[in-house]
Amino acid sequence: MCSAVKNKKRELVETPWLKNYEDGVPPSLVYPRVPLTDFLQEASGSFPKNVAIVFARRKVSYGELQEKVNALTNALMALGIKKGERVALLLPNSPPYVIGYYGILKAGALVVNLNPLSVERELLHFLKHAEARTIIVAEPLFSRIASIAASSPLKNILVACLREWSGSKRLSGEKKLSIPLDESRGIYSLESLISKHAHKKAPQVELHPEDEALLQYTGAISEDIKGVVLTHANLVANTLQIASWVVRARKGKEVFLSVLPFFHVYGMAVAMNMPIYLASTMIILPRFEVQSTLEAIKRYRPTFFPGVPTIFVALSQEREAERYNISCLRVCYSGGAPLSVEILEDFEKLTGARITEGYGLAEASPATHCNPIFGKRKLGSVGLPYPDTLARIVDLETGQQVLKPGEVGELCLKGPQVMKGYWKMPEETAKTIRAGWLYTGDIARMDEEGYFYILDIKKDMIIAGGFNIYPKDIDQVLAEHPKVAEAVAVGIPDPYRGETVKAFVVLKPGQSATEEEILDFCRKNLAKYKVPTQVEFRQGLPKSSSRKILRRMLRQEAIEKEQKKTP
Repeated sequence: MCSAVKNKKRELVETPWLKNYEDGVPPSLVYPRVPLTDFLQEASGSFPKNVAIVFARRKVSYGELQEKVNALTNALMALGIKKGERVALLLPNSPPYVIGYYGILKAGALVVNLNPLSVERELLHFLKHAEARTIIVAEPLFSRIASIAASSPLKNILVACLREWSGSKRLSGEKKLSIPLDESRGIYSLESLISKHAHKKAPQVELHPEDEALLQYTGAISEDIKGVVLTHANLVANTLQIASWVVRARKGKEVFLSVLPFFHVYGMAVAMNMPIYLASTMIILPRFEVQSTLEAIKRYRPTFFPGVPTIFVALSQEREAERYNISCLRVCYSGGAPLSVEILEDFEKLTGARITEGYGLAEASPATHCNPIFGKRKLGSVGLPYPDTLARIVDLETGQQVLKPGEVGELCLKGPQVMKGYWKMPEETAKTIRAGWLYTGDIARMDEEGYFYILDIKKDMIIAGGFNIYPKDIDQVLAEHPKVAEAVAVGIPDPYRGETVKAFVVLKPGQSATEEEILDFCRKNLAKYKVPTQVEFRQGLPKSSSRKILRRMLRQEAIEKEQKKTP
């Protein structure tokens, strides 16, 4: 046995969490040296007639899904897409997203996930940074891309008509648009391209586990934007790690309620890649709405439900929820923000399901920790590291001293799901990954039994409704307002969203403005989920000796102010 394997086993044996693994969960896994696309190929080969997708009542089998992925791959290659290129997706959860994602990967290109809520200035920044020449965009979002296309690297725009995938003339709330398709200008119909290249020989692109597969952005649209590069090996490993945690999962028989956005790395992993590996049915909802979600549960009887706290809060507070008979749910994942004990207990009482909280970050594909599904669960904890995932707490000053159980420090990780690095940022990669350990920037502690607790989020990031919001994005927009001298955004606790955004604004001398005026400016320049809910005008902002605004001091003041309002 080679020394590397011996060292790996020695490290695993010394970890305190293994004794709390649920029966049947292995401490280590065997990872096939295949691309992520092989999971879809296996599912379509073993379960070709199984329903892969249900979208607005239209069903797509695994055999049909694979055929359309092959057709799109051929179409992309005909457009000149080569291995290693970046292809962007700007789509809500839908069949075109799944087909686009796996078609891009099968062509050897990198998927660049874009948030459908992003506004033009944000989209342009990401497209330029990724140097993406091709994008697949939903028809209702085309106008945003059209308005910035000339300033971007884009050469090919593939427009997806979601109505054609819904089994009806129009999706609920969707307006019929007229898109000026013109192949001579690089504007194509996604559906026409798939039809044109259907029934051709399956594309043959040589893919390797170490090939880059995903460019997932994290960070503010400013100097600290980072593109996380994940390889096929990273995504394969994390999919298998997550699946291994559910020892009772039945391949080819589970039904997932896939409402978490696929463009977010968490939704991508647990609501798309995992069900495809398990050859499960995905009940795909473009967005979360209480009524449509309850109706989907009643009609399709899902067994797995990945979500975020705001989803579980909304469903547990719905008075009519019980009449939808949602007891079919067996396993519910919760991530993105802490889930209160009260909400957890209310939802489990309502459904009989088990909610398990976990932890992850884009740099780790993303999942690294989870509470046992049916084993020992500790409320308030993010659980135990997944198989082959090493975790430790180090001191905050040097990052070198490994701390004892109960001591507070920075969480560091090592495992096969850890990213290759940041896109074209070798220095930042070297700061984040040191001697094979990923420094998360999250403040945490581990107890004697190996359960981990996240005590603070990354430096300034706000998590609202499961979305990561970087205050600098908001700061930058506020600073562009002609009446604003300086401004800063902070996250404050919110009973529904987990956190919400509050802006502190100092106006230029002689200027006056209302809260609504500032908020309206933000609405025009920020994605909806980033827009502040409160604005406080001040004469000045607290600063350090180096003149940096003390964001955390303002946050603490805002929290104390809110607490005084509470009787």
